Amino acid sequence: MPRTRTRTVVATALTTSSVLVAGALVGVTTPVAAQAAPRVKVTRVVGGLSIPWDVSWIGSLMLFDQRAGGVWSKRGSAGPKRVTMALPRIFHQSEGGMMGMVADPRASTNKLFYTCMAVARANGSPLDVEVWKWKLTGDTKAVRVKKLITGIPLSTGRHSGCRLRFRSAQMLYVGTGDAVRGTNPQNLQSLGGKILRVRSDGSIPRTNPFYKRGGNARYVWNYGHRNVQGLIKRPGRSELWSVEHGPARDDEINLVWKGNNYGWSPTPGYNESRPMTDKRRYSDANGAKWNSGSPTVATSGGTFIGGSRWGSWNGKLAVAMLKGEGIKLFSISKANKITTEQTVFGGYGRIRTVAQGPDGALYFTTSNGSNDGIYRVVANP
Repeated sequence: MPRTRTRTVVATALTTSSVLVAGALVGVTTPVAAQAAPRVKVTRVVGGLSIPWDVSWIGSLMLFDQRAGGVWSKRGSAGPKRVTMALPRIFHQSEGGMMGMVADPRASTNKLFYTCMAVARANGSPLDVEVWKWKLTGDTKAVRVKKLITGIPLSTGRHSGCRLRFRSAQMLYVGTGDAVRGTNPQNLQSLGGKILRVRSDGSIPRTNPFYKRGGNARYVWNYGHRNVQGLIKRPGRSELWSVEHGPARDDEINLVWKGNNYGWSPTPGYNESRPMTDKRRYSDANGAKWNSGSPTVATSGGTFIGGSRWGSWNGKLAVAMLKGEGIKLFSISKANKITTEQTVFGGYGRIRTVAQGPDGALYFTTSNGSNDGIYRVVANP
């Protein structure tokens, strides 16, 4: 991996029917707000990567992983350094590998972070997807604290999930994929096709909705998902939002409700012509707050943008797109209705993750397979 190399682009977003970002004019599906969109400066802070999956921070120290395996740290303007840690053998195939990562809410003092990984057996065949807890003992070394969750289903690597986010100081939520097995999303004893909830110490909250059913059902917060790629906490509110891949249609953004069924059930077999929210089979299935229709754009990680410097983008939900190759910005009303959307940051290819750093800047990762990067976006520089 080469030393950090930066490339700076200055772009101005327009309050007309289009937005100019990184030199590319991109469409706006609905009019932008009257408040001015920000001028933005985009700088590549890390280059030469291959599918960086997630990014998080312990204080001012950035951590990121790559799907093929490994975690790196970066402090200030210094180049990235690989973190020495006793990882299991990573099953890097299809969509599987090193995936979601998140720092503990108190990481600035306790130095804890969490990873979600597709794990291989000794012979290289798929074992499962696992969530591990780590403690950083220096900028370039981490030790394993414990395994929090094991047994999340894994097959070819397709539909492996896996996004990690906290909603409170102790409660960790885990978005999983269905591992391309049709019965997993509706089976409460499978950890696939679910949003799971566990405490940061690995204990299972007795207030989880299916705790009394025992077994894996104790972890389940809600179910009926295809492949959860994003979990986003809304600042100042208790809400958690999820982002999910559809088949040939209907990527979804959902509110994360306790105990709800989100209606994905591609049985018999793995029939992807079934609707993402199958109201015929499950009349009480929870409907999406937004769906892409056809074709999909492969929505992925997201964040809520905060700070007055962001102008009309302040408070919007930003969601990365892989197939759509950009970032979608969504306006959400107080009643949690998505009222407008616009697409920005075209020209970088597939985007896996967008996150807001402790410095208030936005960061996004590309997912093109080679010469990928991590980019920093500042408003009104």
